[in-house]
Amino acid sequence: MSLLVVGTLAYDTIETPAGKADDVLGGAATYFSVAASYFGSVRLVGVIGNDFLAEDRALLEERGIDLGGLTIGDGPSFRWSGSYLDDLNVAETKATHLNVLDGYMPTVPDKFRDSNVVFLANSPPALQSHVLDQVSDNAFAVMDTMNLWIETARDDLLALLQRVNMLFCNDLEALAISGEDSLIAAGRKLLEMGPDTVLLKKGEHGAFLFHREFFYAIPAYPIERVVDPTGAGDSFAGGVVGYLASVGEITESQMRRAMLYGSVIASFNVEDFSLGRLRSLAREEIDARYNEMLRFTAHP
Repeated sequence: MSLLVVGTLAYDTIETPAGKADDVLGGAATYFSVAASYFGSVRLVGVIGNDFLAEDRALLEERGIDLGGLTIGDGPSFRWSGSYLDDLNVAETKATHLNVLDGYMPTVPDKFRDSNVVFLANSPPALQSHVLDQVSDNAFAVMDTMNLWIETARDDLLALLQRVNMLFCNDLEALAISGEDSLIAAGRKLLEMGPDTVLLKKGEHGAFLFHREFFYAIPAYPIERVVDPTGAGDSFAGGVVGYLASVGEITESQMRRAMLYGSVIASFNVEDFSLGRLRSLAREEIDARYNEMLRFTAHP
């Protein structure tokens, strides 16, 4: 199935206990599309500035990502800076500069509008809804979100939940949207709010999957040293959705496999700053860790 992602491409400045990286490639759509590209072709819609490096564009093209929906704005690219010095699970934002992202409304090219799977990376829910208006009603729609939109655009978010098939969010976001005080209750409440599937990300503690007909939970792949957690959630989503698009069916067994692949991709992502590890990754490495995950989660 064809896979479309709409979201941000950025340059990040990141500080963690492992060091600091200045102006490195980032953005939710970037991490998602590179992760998903290990399972099949990806169509990307987003905006970059006239400072976007040729080598970074080449990385995306080398991964087979179709950049036919990429817009070059007049000005610098979106920039974010943050640190994880206090807690590797929580980013402390230092600065955000929207730049060409300010006022941007994505246009899905005609050749992308028949995409079977659409991933709406974290962005304002009204913008995500605008994207859905441009693609087939039969597309399998997946969305991500964040606390900012839960707090400032709740009505738009609740309306969008009724239009998507799958929601990705972390544990705190799930509690905030649902109004519940336990993750199990939150997951079930979110299903009542629209999507057929809810995938709750818990970082180093793994992930929960809620579906109208089944429930599943996995651990995170164990990593001895985390260098940079930026993009881990987007890489996880890229692994999950990329795998599902590649097999062409959304069944319980395929969803279970997809979650394991998502955990594996995220585990590689955190081993280096930016996309340093993902750009050098081999499919054989992914499959080796996937097989390890199978052993971790196997019944006696």
